[in-house]
This record gives sequence, C-alpha cells and structure tokens, in this order.
Amino acid sequence: MTKLQVGFQGVKGAFSEEALYNYFGEEVNTTAVKNFEDICISLEKGSIDYGVLPIENSSTGAISDVYDLINKYNCFIVGETHVKVNHNLMGIDGCTIDDIKELYSHPQAFEQSKDFLNKYNWKLVPYYNTAKSAEYVMKKGKKHIAAIGSKKAAKLYNLNILAPNINSNNTNTTRFIILGKELIVNDECNKISVVLSTEHKAGALYSVLKHFAENNINMLKIESRPRGNTPWEYNFYIDFEGNIENKIIKKALDKMALDSHHFKILGNYKQFI
Repeated sequence: MTKLQVGFQGVKGAFSEEALYNYFGEEVNTTAVKNFEDICISLEKGSIDYGVLPIENSSTGAISDVYDLINKYNCFIVGETHVKVNHNLMGIDGCTIDDIKELYSHPQAFEQSKDFLNKYNWKLVPYYNTAKSAEYVMKKGKKHIAAIGSKKAAKLYNLNILAPNINSNNTNTTRFIILGKELIVNDECNKISVVLSTEHKAGALYSVLKHFAENNINMLKIESRPRGNTPWEYNFYIDFEGNIENKIIKKALDKMALDSHHFKILGNYKQFI
C-alpha cells in the first residue's frame, strides 16, 4: 500500500511536524517546505496528498496569512488537530543567558513569550519557524545567538535548554488545519468553514449572519481579513457546526451564498475535541 505524502512548513522538530503525526500517525511520508504558500502550491501540483498548516493560536489569535491562502487556492480543509505549544530558550554548548545578544524564532513565538522576553534587551530576529531557528543556531555555533523552540528541536539540533517553558500562557495551544485537494464529506463531519464577502452597505453582513439564528446553527468563530485590492472591504471567515448533507444546513448555505458578494465553502470536517 502506497504511503500518503504529507507536507508541513519548516524542518524536523517543527510544531507543524508534531501536528502532522498527531493527525496521520507515523506511517506517512513527509515533505518539508519553506513557507505556508508552498503547501498550497504543492497540493495543486499533486506533489503531496495533504498539507498541515497552523491557523490559530489560543494566546495570539489568527494566523492571517493562512486565512488568505485558503481563500486564494483551490484546496479544502479536511480535518484539524491541536498541539500544546511550550516554548524553550536554547543555545549551543557553553552558551548562557548572559551571552545572548540575538534571538531567532518565528514572530508568533516572540509574541507568545513576550513576558519573558521583556526582561532582556536582546535583538529579536524573525525567522521561518521555531525548528528552523534552532537549526540555524546550531549551524552558526556562536554563543551570542540563541533560539526559541520545542524541546524536540533542541534535542534534534544538539542545543541546550537555557530556560524552559518561557511562553506567557501555560495553556498555549495552536490549532492546525489539514488541507486536501477535494471537499470530503462523511457522517463524522460536524464542522463547516466558509469564507464570504458582502456589499459595502448597511445591513449587508447582517443579511448573511441572520441565517445562523433563523436555522438554529451554532457559530463557532468569525474572523475578518482585508480583501486586498478593495480597500476597507473584508472577507469573513466563519466556522460553525453542521454537516453540508443536512437539509437545514444545505438550505442555510444556499441562502448565505445568495446574500453574499463572494462565497466559498472551505471544508466540512470532524471538529477536534
């Protein structure tokens, strides 16, 4: 049996890789890519079967680039998983906290660890992701640079933990979505994601959102993003409970589409509990 080919952003030790294995298990082939968009491009080219992307963090909120990408590309959310994120300060052998002048990590890691970082006057250097930052520090081999990442990344890249669990919130969790090439619907699917935009006039958004209340549909989340080429107009990303094969849900979706300027079903999948 041919193994699935699943893509993630970063390098070994990335939280995205952990999310991948949480969802698919160990019996898959993995492809590491440089940035989020490469996941969507790889899906369209057919070089991977599925891709894993972070979309939301419990401490810092939405990962806006990913929202834009799932609207831009012809891919669908087929699942989700959560990863508890504990950040650690790490450096090469002999490095101490007093030696550090530059710190490398993903901007989200800096934001999630800001209470700890505010104690120090370090230069914060944004990098591709946490594991890639650990790899960079290992390759440079300099005592004055350090990284923020997972304990797994520290072990993989032979770095020492200088300060463990530095994130401000000890329940810090990231939600990851699983992207596929097709909309998959089965009896287990109980969460729907859509993106829509409305005309820029009074009551336009209400005319769409009213269908949730009128059909007793539980909305889980709404996120707005600028439409890009149309200043001060927005795309609205909405998650809600339901299965698109249900007659009530199907009717509500049809009405939402009619009342929207742009409407796209992003996926119907099993909610992570």
